[in-house]
Amino acid sequence: MFSELMPVLGGRAVLITVARLDDKTLRVNVVPAQAKADENPVLATPLTYTGSPEELDADLGKHLAEYVEVHQQAASTLAEAKATMEAAAKATQEEARRKAEERRKAGQKTADKSFPSTAAEPSSVAPAGPATSGEAASASATGATLGLFGAVTPEPAPTSTKGGLAL
Repeated sequence: MFSELMPVLGGRAVLITVARLDDKTLRVNVVPAQAKADENPVLATPLTYTGSPEELDADLGKHLAEYVEVHQQAASTLAEAKATMEAAAKATQEEARRKAEERRKAGQKTADKSFPSTAAEPSSVAPAGPATSGEAASASATGATLGLFGAVTPEPAPTSTKGGLAL
């Protein structure tokens, strides 16, 4: 019985209780303790076996061996699942970092292209700098506005006719 428990006892304590239920029946509980506070509670699932003393003598070792095998498989599966999830999370974070870096670089290239150099500007643009008094006077006389982007001519006001007269 104890040789079957050795693999489980390597990493945790195991509590064994035996209780007499009636004159011919015993209940044995095998309860592995959690090795760490953050460990999955599945690894602390108890085994309970109820039977006569003769049945316990004959079968408890076999049931303990099966229990230990399932316990080890569960521990291995949980470790593999945790490693897989951590690897997937790391890959996802790396992919997100890579995409963010690509977006940042693409944004910089777009910003660089949206501000062309002054040599490439067409000659029809008004010269930079303050407007002279003559330019300002002609702009105000024509209703045009001088500004950063050159002269802008306003659209003519809509006219309406009333009795054949244009207003």
